Amino acid sequence: MNIKSVGVVGAGTMGNGIAQVCAAAGLKVIMQDIGEAQVQLGLETINTSMDRMIKKEKSSESDKQQALSNIETATALEALAEVDIVIEAATENETLKLGIFEQLDQICKADAILASNTSSISLTRIAGATQRAGQVIGMHFMNPVPMMALVEVIRALQTDDTTYRQVHELSEHIGKVPVEARDSPGFVANRILIPMINEAVYTLYEGIASAEAIDEVMKLGMAHPMGPLALADLIGLDTCLSVIRVLHEGFGDSKYRPCPLLQQMVDAGYLGRKSGRGFYQYD
Repeated sequence: MNIKSVGVVGAGTMGNGIAQVCAAAGLKVIMQDIGEAQVQLGLETINTSMDRMIKKEKSSESDKQQALSNIETATALEALAEVDIVIEAATENETLKLGIFEQLDQICKADAILASNTSSISLTRIAGATQRAGQVIGMHFMNPVPMMALVEVIRALQTDDTTYRQVHELSEHIGKVPVEARDSPGFVANRILIPMINEAVYTLYEGIASAEAIDEVMKLGMAHPMGPLALADLIGLDTCLSVIRVLHEGFGDSKYRPCPLLQQMVDAGYLGRKSGRGFYQYD
C-alpha cells in the first residue's frame, strides 16, 4: 500500500477514533487540533478506548503501546506537510472545512490525498476549493470509529480513479469495509438516518410519546440496538441539525424540514452526551 502516514485534522470524537484505528493498523499518524488541550484530550480518549478493548480481550497491552507510539500530535496544520493522506474531521461546518482544505492544499506535498470525514457536505464543493480536486475524496466513518465497520467512500465529481483505489485499499487496511457512494446531500447513511431521527423528534414534539417510549418502540419493534433519540444524543444534536439543514437546502423538499424542538435544544446548548444533556440527562 502506498499510504504509510496519515494526518488527522481534529482530535475530537471522530478524529481521535480515526487516529486510533490508523495507528493500530501500523500507520504513522499525526493528530492535529487547534490547541494542546484538545490534542491531549484526544490522546486520553484513545488511551481509554484501547484500555476498554484490552478489558474485552480484543487487544493487548503491547498492541496499545505500539499504537500509541505511532501517534504524534501537533497544533499547526503545517505539521502535516509530508503525510501521504490527510483525513479532516473538524466540526461539520462548510465554511470551516473549505478554509481547512484551502490551507492543506498549500501545505501538503503534491501527491498527498485530501479526505474529509464530512457526514453531509458536498465533496465536489470541497474539492473545488483546492488545486488538486482529483485527489479529494470523502471518508465518512461511523461513530464510535474503533467499533463500527463501515466507511462511506464518497467520490467528488472530480475524484480520480487512483485516489479512489488508494482510499479503498486504506479503508480495508485499517479493518473497515469501504462502501462507495456518490456525492449527494447526506450521501447514503445520513440521508436515511437523520430524517428518521428528525421524525422521532417531531413525534416527541407533538406529544405522541415520551423519549423513552419512542426509543423503546424502535428497539423492540424494529430491532434497532439504540433508539433514535438516544442515538441523536450520541451523535450530537448540533450535528443532527446541521445535517438535516444540508438535506433541506440541498433538495429543497419540505420533508427534510428540521423539527423546531431540535433547533430549540441546540439553541439551549442541550447537545446530547457531549454537553451532559440532550433528550436524556448524562452525568
